[in-house]
Amino acid sequence: MTDQTPMPPERGCRATPVLKERGQHEVFCGLTGIIWLHRKMQDAFFLVVGSRTCAHLLQSAAGVMIFAEPRFGTAILEEKDLAGLADANEELDREVARLLSRRPDIRQLFLVGSCPSEVIKLDLARAAERLSAIHAPNVRVLNYSGSGIETTFTQGEDACLAAMVPVLPETQEKELLLVGALPDVVEDQALSLLEQLGIGPVRCLPARRAADDPAVGPNTVFALTQPFLGDTHAALIRRGARHIAAPFPFGEEGTTAWLAAVAAEFGVSAERFEAVTAAPRARARKAIAAQAAELQGKRIFFFPDSQLEIPLARFLTRECGMEAVEVGAPFIHQAVVGPDLDLLAEGPVIAEGQDVDRQLDRCRAARPDLTVCGLGLANPLEAEGLATKWAIELVFTPVHFYEQAGDLAGLFSRPLRRRAILNVEAAE
Repeated sequence: MTDQTPMPPERGCRATPVLKERGQHEVFCGLTGIIWLHRKMQDAFFLVVGSRTCAHLLQSAAGVMIFAEPRFGTAILEEKDLAGLADANEELDREVARLLSRRPDIRQLFLVGSCPSEVIKLDLARAAERLSAIHAPNVRVLNYSGSGIETTFTQGEDACLAAMVPVLPETQEKELLLVGALPDVVEDQALSLLEQLGIGPVRCLPARRAADDPAVGPNTVFALTQPFLGDTHAALIRRGARHIAAPFPFGEEGTTAWLAAVAAEFGVSAERFEAVTAAPRARARKAIAAQAAELQGKRIFFFPDSQLEIPLARFLTRECGMEAVEVGAPFIHQAVVGPDLDLLAEGPVIAEGQDVDRQLDRCRAARPDLTVCGLGLANPLEAEGLATKWAIELVFTPVHFYEQAGDLAGLFSRPLRRRAILNVEAAE
């Protein structure tokens, strides 16, 4: 096929010196990833080993009523556990047995570690091995850490998927693996596009059901749909799979470049690529244009939070006409976000890690039109007259591929409209 790679700017940001910051930081707990993972993996269950605070966080974040039957729960450490009056492993084994007897539909059980010191002392990896042996072959038990002490909230998904990779079956077949949890409707759109392009077989990680978990081998090629999957990327490489590097499928340009990279791997002709993508590309451009008028020329500042920052900055600057002042990310994995950095024009500060006070000083000095940040910073900045966008909303909202491109742009135009209305009301 002909080259569908977007025209890069004269100078991109891949070689831009990165401002590395290590200081006071604020993060949303990595347990949050359970909220979208439990909806995606229909016969999995996520058992958090933690405190009542963990249980309250999940309950409030999910908005689940107390009489509902979600696919997550918390094994709460009680006073006798903290005092060492009970054997934690025996208690855990008993709770898992009760859970599985009550929920026979469970096929994968994830033991999710949290941040209390008493949990950190538990060897949940060994507990998962022991429980897998007890409950095999009906249930596979895995573990990962969702602790918010040193991670950002999207790393919960990364840790979960990375824990799955070593136990996936082996294959010698050439298959495309889509990696990253997407809403079912968005995943179906991506699979439909790939099917129309004649690309297959295509498997997904995570699969909706354990029986559909993909196999991995030396002929597996994988494309990431989320930029925060660095550990999963490394785990797949260790299994012999090969990464298809591409910009992430945000907006029309990003989606086209992502699809083009996959299509080139599978030898799709330029004529077929154009025939399949022409109509959805046109719809995406029209939908973006409807929102971009309010974004054109506006300045945006990204605090490090979700790890979506670099692909989103590329989308907003190239497709919506915004100017990026600073693009902060918790981690910058060149093999993952390098293609997006190539397309992001030189100019913004590229920052890795966090020192909240320093970043707040730079944001206040810059006075951007829009600031993307965590929940803990949004209200104070709004009180100072700065329009903000919650970073967590970008993860909970369908934003990938062509049909969601206009919605993605709208997530950034709405705060500016709201701020304009508030300013008019204040003036009156």
